[in-house]
Parts: sequence; structure tokens; C-alpha cells
Amino acid sequence: MPDSAAPVILGTTGPFPRSVLAERHPAIIRQVRDAFPYGPAQQHALDALLHNCTEGVIEPLPGDASGWRDWGLDGYAGRSWFDVPWLWSESYFYRRLLDAVGYFGPGPWQGIDPFRPFKLAELDAKETDEELAALDDLGSHGDPDRALLHGSLWGNRADLGFRLSAAESGEAVAALVADDSAALWPLLHGGTLCLVADNAGRELVPDLLLIARLLDTGRIARAVLHVKPYPYYVSDATTADVLDALRRLTTAPGAAAGYGRTLWSAMADGRLAVRAHPFSCAPLPYSEMPGDLRAEFASAALTIFKGDLNYRRLVGDRLWPPTTPFAEVTDWFPGPVAALRTLKSDVITGLSADTEATLDAAEAERWRTAGTHALIQVNPHASAAT
Repeated sequence: MPDSAAPVILGTTGPFPRSVLAERHPAIIRQVRDAFPYGPAQQHALDALLHNCTEGVIEPLPGDASGWRDWGLDGYAGRSWFDVPWLWSESYFYRRLLDAVGYFGPGPWQGIDPFRPFKLAELDAKETDEELAALDDLGSHGDPDRALLHGSLWGNRADLGFRLSAAESGEAVAALVADDSAALWPLLHGGTLCLVADNAGRELVPDLLLIARLLDTGRIARAVLHVKPYPYYVSDATTADVLDALRRLTTAPGAAAGYGRTLWSAMADGRLAVRAHPFSCAPLPYSEMPGDLRAEFASAALTIFKGDLNYRRLVGDRLWPPTTPFAEVTDWFPGPVAALRTLKSDVITGLSADTEATLDAAEAERWRTAGTHALIQVNPHASAAT
């Protein structure tokens, strides 16, 4: 990170982090409670978490929490959730939620994803059928590579960017606050792509479609898809979610099934690998990742970080001046790196002064968090320096 690093965002840093801790997390607890017929033990634990996350303090974790002790738990125990780094307290919330519902067991609820009903409902929505049907005409209109890249970028919106209407109208492109895509394509020259996934469901599907296209066209020889080792941030993708999305593609009609067969074959022969590294759920920036993960990213022709949370972890969850160069805050990364992100939090880098002024004048601070703007940022010269 630059020597003059910006301040770390805390739960008290502005209204958005505070609203997540005080309003969003309690709402998630209620939604999870309603989605399953949890027994008295889980109900009691959820009640306790509901009180603790808004009015209590950070507590030790049950069972083997050695990883969390390495990630700062001992130093933050006894402090308010609002007075520690926001990235840390958010991640801690999801770990506590999994404990409350018995995810880590032992017991009958061990390994049951509390967010699975929401993920499957999104994957099975009629909008997904419409988006997959649009693939049938993708090859005859415009640039398929560009369309699928924008599909991956805008995948967590209701109208995926690879839909031809959006691609042709320029609707999605108009909301880009930064676009380095011209620097991205030359990095894909037959090597390995690492893609650090964000959400499951209708965001993971276009991520997989992009990978299939890059494999089919020879832009990459191999892909490594990094997912979470356990449920995280409601919709973050796990290996089970990858399999659900893959089955959704292979059973779809038309061109979508062809993409599914490409991916199925690639997984079987090793051209597509899935990784679930423990650090993927760490409450820390990626600049603190362990050596084995650093080595994997260093060996890739390009690593793409998808989504808002991964962006925060890539550049650091700090109040950077928006004009801070993306290359400056990612220069520590061990290889070429790109970010595809829909803006849903206050962190932002790499904007021109004119763009920042225009956005602030038109929408005050709302453009940072509303999910209506996005970016494609690339640092082709990130180095292995530490």
C-alpha cells in the first residue's frame, strides 16, 4: 500500500457502514430464520446474535477458531462491532451467523447453507431463462467477447450486460465510471486466468460463460475459479453453487447448453479448476494473503477480482481519494490484476477528477453505493515486490 495510506473504514465511518451493521445484518438474521425450520437451539442462538451484533461486543468464537485468532480476533474481543474495521466486523458477522445455525456442527445442520434458498430462487428465476436465451443470438451481433465481459461485470443486476439490448443500446457502458478493458484483452494470450468470484446465481452464470468463451477461443489455456470455502456474505459463491450453475447451463436449451458442456469438459480434464482457499473468507485485505495464494496469483497471466467485496479487499477498505490511481494501490499484487465491480460501497480509486466532480454534482454520494455504476480497472504491471 502507498506510504500515505488513507484511513481504514470503521463501522462508524459514515452512514453506509453503520446502516449495514445496524439494519442489514438484523434483516439477514430474520430472513435466515424464516427460510428454515430451525429448532430451539438455533432460534436461541439467532436471537442472541441479533442482540449482540447491534448492542453487544465482539466475543470469542466457539470451537477451533485458530484462523480467526490469526486474523485479529483476540485484539478486537470486547470492543463494539462499530469500532473496529468495517470489513472485519462484516466478515465476523457471517462467521457468527454460521455458528448460530449449526453450520460447523457437529449435528444435523452441519454443512447446510443458510442462504441456499435465496441462491436457488435467483438461479431458477424466469429472468435467468431470458438471459440465457439471449445467448442464441450473441454470435451474430457485435463483439461476443466484449458482451460477455460486460455480462460478468453487470451480472448482479437484473438486466445482465450480455443481453443484446443492453449491449447495443450502450446502457451498461454509459454507467461505467472507469473502463480499462482495452488493457485487459492483451493480457489473455493463452495462459492461465484466475477469476476470484463474487456472488452465486445470476452473477456466477455470466462469470462461467466468460470463462467458457475464453477457453473456446483460445484466449486462455486454463482457468482457476476461486470461490468461498463456506457460505459468506449471503450470496457469495461456493463450490456447491458452481455445480448448481453448471447444471443450470447444461440443462438449458440452445446455446447455453453448449457453454455448459464446454465448462463440464474443462472441469473434467483440468482446464477449469475450482479453488476454495481459507483466506477467501478472511476479514483482511488481499495484501495480507499467505504465500501459497500469492504464488498462485503470481503464476497467472491475469487475475480478475469480481464484485464489490473483492474490490475492497484488493485495494484496501479505506477512504481513498477517488483520484488515487488504481495502479498505485495494487502495485503490491504479484502479477497482472483487474477488477470488475459494480459499486456498492464507499471505496473507490482510479477516477479522473472530472468524473468524480460530475458524479458528485449529479448524485452526491449515492453513486458510490447504489449499484448503478461500475468499473473495469486493470493494472498490467503489478509486481511481485513485497
